Amino acid sequence: MPDVDALSLFGLFAVTAMLLCYAFERRSPWFVLGFAAACALGSVYGFLQGAWPFGIVEGIWAVVALGRWRAQMTGYAAERR
Repeated sequence: MPDVDALSLFGLFAVTAMLLCYAFERRSPWFVLGFAAACALGSVYGFLQGAWPFGIVEGIWAVVALGRWRAQMTGYAAERR
């Protein structure tokens, strides 16, 4: 079995969280927020690993997902009134 360092485990956690949150996005806006957070973790991983293009793109995805979450929460609050 290959040696797995802490950075690789962190990256595995980040992309697994992204996958799971993306899969459940339609169930709740909170999964969209989780996706945004996981993308931010993926961005950190990319920069720590030295893959700065990956870090930049994941950072952009985090901002986009955060905007989607805000829009959904605003719409959700308006529907509840």
